[in-house]
Amino acid sequence: MRPEIIAASEYHTPEDTPHLLLDRITFNSRFVFTLLFLRTVFRSRRLSRMGVYDAQHWINSSHDIFTDVERCGGRFNITGLDNIRNCKKPVIFLSNHMSTLETMILPGIIQPMTNVTFVVKDALVRHWAFKDVMLSRNPIVLSRSNPRDDFRIVMEQGPDRLKNGISIIIFPQSTRRTEFLPTEFNSMGTKLAAKTDVQIVPIAVKTDFWGFGKFSSYLGPIDRKKPVHITFGEPLDVTGSGKEEHRKIIEFISSHLEQWKIADSQR
Repeated sequence: MRPEIIAASEYHTPEDTPHLLLDRITFNSRFVFTLLFLRTVFRSRRLSRMGVYDAQHWINSSHDIFTDVERCGGRFNITGLDNIRNCKKPVIFLSNHMSTLETMILPGIIQPMTNVTFVVKDALVRHWAFKDVMLSRNPIVLSRSNPRDDFRIVMEQGPDRLKNGISIIIFPQSTRRTEFLPTEFNSMGTKLAAKTDVQIVPIAVKTDFWGFGKFSSYLGPIDRKKPVHITFGEPLDVTGSGKEEHRKIIEFISSHLEQWKIADSQR
């Protein structure tokens, strides 16, 4: 990822970031961004199928998408980067899940500072475009159809990843939603943290810049009027069952989403 992001405590897209002429010529549609995204997807898929897609390639792919968002008019506001950098041991990252964007962007931000993988639904590792890349990253794969089985899988496989120095990104919501519903934010992550005695880093994201597509949820429209907000909270130690920490994480996400809503409406 860019040195100015990795070395800083926060990052904001510079006002003078060039906007692709081709994007403007095509009336700021999704066309150019979709082509750029697919170019990265196919390149990553090819390298994965060759068996050479490693952590650095993952960072590079994420960086390419990050750059393409900016080149197509997107604007990032990322804060709390020191909270990743200061983690000396593997942690569990817990985030709300709003769009495809955070799945693509978070590896490029986190992986340069700590090895990381995802907890993902099995549909992603069966998807013709993404399965080879995702499988190369040794994810924890869930069905999202049987909560009891999913919980068992995370509790069995999570400790192994953490013991081997790999942090874990978990989206406790069952699916991507533009609206954050605390009742859908399960406690799987805090329970794993309690079991393994590792810290949790909460993440709040507002990524509705990238919408859902009619025929493919991954190829939706983009809205350049909506800034991308990502903030990483201070690491939390989990005590007892983790109920209090779970409440704090929900409050962290909810409060930031409300702050960003107000700030963006005043632009």
